[in-house]
Amino acid sequence: MSTLFTPLTLRGLVIPNRAWMSPMCMDSADAQGPDTGAPTDFHLAYLADRAAGGLGMVMVEATGVCPDGRISPWDLGLWNDRQQDAFARITAAIRAHGSVPAIQLAHAGRKASVDKPWLGNRPVTPADGGWTTVGPGDEPFHDHPAPTALTVDEIQQLVRDFRASAKRALAAGFQIVEVHGAHGYLLNSFLSPATNHRTDAYGGSVEDRMRFPLEVVDAVREVWPEHLPVFFRTSATDWLSENQDDAREGWTGEDTVRLAKELQARGVDLLDVSTGGLVHDAAIPAAPGYQVPFAEQVRQETGMPTAAVGLILEPAQAEEILSSGRSDAVFLGRQLLREPYWAHRAAEELGKDSSWPEQYGYAVRRSKQQD
Repeated sequence: MSTLFTPLTLRGLVIPNRAWMSPMCMDSADAQGPDTGAPTDFHLAYLADRAAGGLGMVMVEATGVCPDGRISPWDLGLWNDRQQDAFARITAAIRAHGSVPAIQLAHAGRKASVDKPWLGNRPVTPADGGWTTVGPGDEPFHDHPAPTALTVDEIQQLVRDFRASAKRALAAGFQIVEVHGAHGYLLNSFLSPATNHRTDAYGGSVEDRMRFPLEVVDAVREVWPEHLPVFFRTSATDWLSENQDDAREGWTGEDTVRLAKELQARGVDLLDVSTGGLVHDAAIPAAPGYQVPFAEQVRQETGMPTAAVGLILEPAQAEEILSSGRSDAVFLGRQLLREPYWAHRAAEELGKDSSWPEQYGYAVRRSKQQD
């Protein structure tokens, strides 16, 4: 038996296997005009092909719940009908290949309004199609322009924006919605004491720093069907408190366990456990599987299902993570850009029948026969 290819049931949804595609921004949407933020034919082909690659779930990249919630002007958004209709084509294509369509809803906060990664991720000014960013305070990220501190009324509007985008995601055919609370983006910047220095109800104690993210989760769960799961992506650590040479106070694995318990109580079904991204100069010990211990800690101390992510590259590695009970699923990111049919290779290496699409499977079988 391969745990990687054992179905996982969350609420009323059966996900056919536990090899999942992590959300990765493609910076390929229109930046201006009526189709701003809408997925294009590129997104349709790319995401459908990953579903054809045998993954149990395909998650669409961080999708802005409002125009200034996108990371870049070329990222996806979900705040109008044109975007919703374009996403409906994609969810249908993913499901046609037997995979589960998921979407990550996000607000980039003080890390927003930047250029495409391959152009240097430099800040994009309002004069060049960017915008003024927002955050818990006015402290900038690295060398970015200073954000504007959100007012309480603006926070409440963003909660409504997440709620509205979740309703649109459901109408577009998504079966899983994930709230993005990681990597230094808006919700993560409210959670961490390294970036949240507010003195009102949304800052100070860990309970108050969790308030905004938990209000978002409540709003999303309110409109998401009871039989479908909600995920939350977290940065389990800022990699500050772990470094004895860094005096900055940061978010820790113990904080993440506490957050996980709150999320469970509010109907979140799985914690997608990543790390880092809050500050540009954290010392991160990146190596294969380096984030898995954080997923394991949450799973052991709360009983909450988790997914591990981060330099999970080989089928045997993924199988060991799952079979040893360290997480319930694995997310793969850039490896799937290099190898779209990774899951089919994994099935073969782990002794499972690979569910190639008929059109591909015929060629694969013929090739093996000739070998």
